[in-house]
Amino acid sequence: MANIIKRNNALSFFDDFFDDFFTPNKRNQSCMKTDILDKDNEYELQIDVPGFSKEDIKISLDNGYLTVEAQVEKTQENKNTHYLKRERYVGASARSFYVGEDISEEDIQANYDKGMLKLTVPKQGTNVKEKKYIEIQ
Repeated sequence: MANIIKRNNALSFFDDFFDDFFTPNKRNQSCMKTDILDKDNEYELQIDVPGFSKEDIKISLDNGYLTVEAQVEKTQENKNTHYLKRERYVGASARSFYVGEDISEEDIQANYDKGMLKLTVPKQGTNVKEKKYIEIQ
C-alpha cells in the first residue's frame, strides 16, 4: 500500500472549492427532491427519499405545515476491519410544506414505493373553520 495519497488539511479550502465547482449542488444533495402536481381537487407531492425504508419516514402536520422527516442509521460492527475511507449514508433529512390550517391529518393520504413518497393533499380540507361574526352591543 505504497500509493496512498494524503490530503493536506491546509489546502482543504481549495479541495472544497473544486469539489463544489464540479458538483455545484453538493450542499443540496440531502434535500428531498419534490415534484408538486396540481390536480382538480388536490395536490400530489412526489418526494424522492431513496435509501430509506417506510419505517424510517415520519410525516407530521402542525399549524398548517406538513413536514416529512427521514432518518436512517446503518452501522456495522466489525472490529477486524480497517477502513481507509467509508462512504455510507447515515443521517437525516427533512422538508416542510405549507398546506393550510384547514387541512387535517385525515385529509392527507401517503403511499411509499421504491424510494418515492407520494402525498395527496386536498386543496380545501374538511376542517374548514366557519367565519364567525361578533355581535356589537
